[in-house]
Amino acid sequence: MTTELERIKILEGKISQVIEYVTKLSGENDKLKQQVKELKAGIKDYEDQVKKTARIEEDLKRYESERDAVKSKIESLIGQIDKLGL
Repeated sequence: MTTELERIKILEGKISQVIEYVTKLSGENDKLKQQVKELKAGIKDYEDQVKKTARIEEDLKRYESERDAVKSKIESLIGQIDKLGL
């Protein structure tokens, strides 16, 4: 038969195990929180890059449009010069 003192020692052992487990989980939780923080920062960087890329694509389309307009004007001027026979 287990004496009261032995039962208390068993309880102390189980409490120590629970404390170790909670400490381990707390450490893992801290690591996960840090990973979430890093992932959120990575997402923000990605979103910033997406916005930057969208602006660059808009600029590119505008430049292509301007280039086509300039090309058309140059061709028109060349056509006018050709008409002069120079």
